Amino acid sequence: MKQVLCILLNPALDMTISVDNLTIGKVNRAADTQLHAAGKALNAAQILSGLGVRCVLSGFLGNENQAAFERLFTLTNQQQTLLIDRLQRVAGQTRTNIKLVDKGLTTDINGQGFVVNEADKEKLLIEAKSLAEQCDAVLVAGSLPHGFALADFDKLLQVLCAANDKVAVDVSGDALKIALNHNLWLIKPNTDELLEAFAVSCDDMSQQQAWLDSLPARPCHSVISMGEQGVNWFTSTHSCHATPPKVMVKSTVGAGDTLLAGMIYGLLHEHDKVETLTTAVALAAHAVSIVGFTVADKSRLDALRSQVVIDCR
Repeated sequence: MKQVLCILLNPALDMTISVDNLTIGKVNRAADTQLHAAGKALNAAQILSGLGVRCVLSGFLGNENQAAFERLFTLTNQQQTLLIDRLQRVAGQTRTNIKLVDKGLTTDINGQGFVVNEADKEKLLIEAKSLAEQCDAVLVAGSLPHGFALADFDKLLQVLCAANDKVAVDVSGDALKIALNHNLWLIKPNTDELLEAFAVSCDDMSQQQAWLDSLPARPCHSVISMGEQGVNWFTSTHSCHATPPKVMVKSTVGAGDTLLAGMIYGLLHEHDKVETLTTAVALAAHAVSIVGFTVADKSRLDALRSQVVIDCR
């Protein structure tokens, strides 16, 4: 069984509230409310575990409101231990993020959480190195918590890349700039994140290729998501575009995390490029058609896979 180290530096409790016709400044009634443990790396880990990949969870978790996370780990592991909790408890609360969903559009209100100290960071580096050496791949995803500076992130990536040659990173802003100084296995930015971090327009394959060519250290796999316009995947030997199936969008929360998990799954199992990208895009299409994080059953996934159009060059 494949094993992936998933590092959650700044996890969250996601409260997703579905409303009809959200009106600012007025009382709105919720059609549905869900509260679940989240964070980009944890979202991806849930999909990977649903695909049969064991995920070791490392990083930080506030010790004042960890119950939702522990319930998730217990529920997931009732039949098979696929989410291994090695999260480091730190003083304070894990942040709460509120997501308002209206007709498929999501408005995010991100809270603030715990602050990590020097002892917390030093302990993480030691643990992450040991765990990375034992896993088939490493995923670092999400934002940085208070107290964890860009220099700390740079040091963490140095440790991880020295311990494992398959390090995947999904971050944004200045953290993405730092990450791209390292020899990474996989990145998955979207076009908005590229514009924010690099002030470059990367709306099509040629622009994205030019940006990749300008990097000091080009990742082995660069997956650039463009929402309903599809996904582009670049390696040293090929570039592929995937057009996703058309589905009724309920929530875009976690779609990118699901796409990333699907890519990691296919690459680790050495599936061919068409199968890898097709499955990843189909999984992401299912993700936007639901609220929450589950892997589509076989019949649903096969139906979505049949609608994905792949063009490789």
